[in-house]
Amino acid sequence: MRKLVHVIGAGLAGLAAAVQLQRRGAQVVLYEAAEQAGGRCRTYYDRTLGATVDSGNHLVLSGQQATLNYVRAIGSADELVGPTKPEYPFVDLATNRRWTVRMSAGRFPAWIFEAAARVPDTQWTDYLSVVPLLLAKPGRTVAQTMRSNGPLWDRMLRPLLLAMTNIEPRHATAELAAAALRDTLAAGGPSSRPLVARNGLGSAFVEPALRLLQHGGAAIRLDARIDELEFVADGAQSRIAALRLNGDERIEIGANEAVVLAVTPDVAQALVPGLPTPQRFSATVTAHFAVEPPLGHPPLMGLVNASANWMTASDGRLSVTVYDAGKLTDMPRDELVRKLWADVVQVTGLSADLPLKWQLSVEPRATFAAQPDEEMRRPATRTRWNNLMLAGDWTATGLPPGIEGAIRSGQKAADTLLNEPMERR
Repeated sequence: MRKLVHVIGAGLAGLAAAVQLQRRGAQVVLYEAAEQAGGRCRTYYDRTLGATVDSGNHLVLSGQQATLNYVRAIGSADELVGPTKPEYPFVDLATNRRWTVRMSAGRFPAWIFEAAARVPDTQWTDYLSVVPLLLAKPGRTVAQTMRSNGPLWDRMLRPLLLAMTNIEPRHATAELAAAALRDTLAAGGPSSRPLVARNGLGSAFVEPALRLLQHGGAAIRLDARIDELEFVADGAQSRIAALRLNGDERIEIGANEAVVLAVTPDVAQALVPGLPTPQRFSATVTAHFAVEPPLGHPPLMGLVNASANWMTASDGRLSVTVYDAGKLTDMPRDELVRKLWADVVQVTGLSADLPLKWQLSVEPRATFAAQPDEEMRRPATRTRWNNLMLAGDWTATGLPPGIEGAIRSGQKAADTLLNEPMERR
């Protein structure tokens, strides 16, 4: 008899869990409280811009294996595209200086010995400062672990770690920052290429997964809000006995059934008694401008000494993202968008007049704050209820919050559940 698994939440963690479960032979029912799947990683039509946009800009690197395995599994690997070489253009808005970090094509970091390839005003010995971070001890911040100042830090490491952790990198958990670097930049050029979803996050991560699940017989229930989990003692063990959703529907959970809870930490805490979850969060702000990028403008550019941190360019649109943006979330929208447009103007040379069409996305609780004390609050995949597993980038993935952590958590929840010995089920 096929094991039936109820996956609650159709963000990336829930989708990754559902896909992995189905691939391993389980029957899946997927529930999502919203009217569309994707969670924070979704694509939608924006009437203001008159275009389809993503909910935010997400940095994906070619060394993030869980992400790449997921898109291969759902048949959308060709949706992630990027430069053939691991290159990162930067601009310092305080000095108008521009440079491109050109990493080596192979694993050996020969680029740090080439003045034209590395960060300006650095020597190859400066890059040894990253070694203590890769050997970081638990409970320490990046600033407590490695040198966090100087040209290398300001012009490369800080912008990249900021995008990877969504918190001021000096305050970030050193172990998480190290994990992000170890799988990508520290693994060499083949793992360091930046990738973008050429047709949007939905086409890369969400819609193909939904089609695959439907084709495999999964039941997908959108606009299905789980209000309560019913727990019971079953002999020496406890388990989930039923789901209550949309106020009046009750779904019993049989002996050969299980639940993967892949929701936000506040929802999980409300549903699961005594569940520890992160309590502090980091914001992101993304501004989309309906303008044509200058000819030859790179698809991704890091900004130093600017209000925004990264700029992305696509046909008919320029977007900028601010990470760890808590100080900006209460600013009036018109004032904030003009502040970010000023960065775009300085980088591109476009007219200072604000475009007629723009859109601002403010996410006050985009990710948990990746600091040592919050890291201790991340719960494990397995719970004390033998048929309940947790998924989400806020669980104990060993990675910073983001796409890679979310997908890895979903795959881990599925594998842990199906690998459990029969006596625990």
